[in-house]
Amino acid sequence: MNFIPFSLNISGKLIEYQSPAVMGIVNVTPDSFFGGSRTFDADAISIRVQKLIDDGADMIDIGAYSSRPGADDVSPAEELRRIELGMKQIRLIAPEIPVSIDTFRADVAREAVKNLSVNIINDISGGDLDKNMFNTVAELKVPYILMHMRGTPATMQSLTDYGQIGVTAAVIQDLAKKINSLALLGVNDIIVDPGFGFSKTLDQNYELLASLEAFHCLECPILVGVSRKSMITKYLGISSDDALNGTTVINTLALERGAAILRVHDVKPAAEAVKLYCKTINSI
Repeated sequence: MNFIPFSLNISGKLIEYQSPAVMGIVNVTPDSFFGGSRTFDADAISIRVQKLIDDGADMIDIGAYSSRPGADDVSPAEELRRIELGMKQIRLIAPEIPVSIDTFRADVAREAVKNLSVNIINDISGGDLDKNMFNTVAELKVPYILMHMRGTPATMQSLTDYGQIGVTAAVIQDLAKKINSLALLGVNDIIVDPGFGFSKTLDQNYELLASLEAFHCLECPILVGVSRKSMITKYLGISSDDALNGTTVINTLALERGAAILRVHDVKPAAEAVKLYCKTINSI
């Protein structure tokens, strides 16, 4: 399925995307699963952000709370401190680039949007870990990335039984219910994320990928975040350091199935994949 153009209201400005977008990851954390994405201080953040921009990032996703199983808990105050540090450097280098905040906490999201110039909320829990999140998104009038996950990062991999309905139908069903709830609150810009690696077995991740076109029934842009994840490393028997090639392959397959946004650690290879994909479909 070919890419479907989409638009987002970014702080009152309508931005139209005529080709798939690449979202570069900035982790202001000491314990994110991929060491190459970790930044600890202003200089490290600045260097990483500049590279993402130079490599062609269309968006940036900033995270200050690692969602990998076994990661340390982080207080809301510390999460906000890290985000403030990161946003200061991002805005010095790229004042206009759309930035999403990777958080499941409504209060953190509100502060980041109102006072730290964040534009988009990226919630790994799809509103399940903070019941105030949907109302907060509606209040802030910002785009919302609605991801599928069950439980918490600590318990999610024990919650992979989707019964006879199967993982793809179950995930679509869950997202559809939440999209309806958000629409009733007046949320207009919703991006869906199937949640690769979250509450999914290795095989279920690949079933979701193979069936990605089915998510177009939700009539929302689809974000795919598989960068250097265990669905690649476990299957190939490699480390995350060696998973760039596998990431590019999976991203390309996702583009062929209509992915609108690729969330990645490595922007240049993803941007090149998008460019080659667009050249191919425009040559048909």
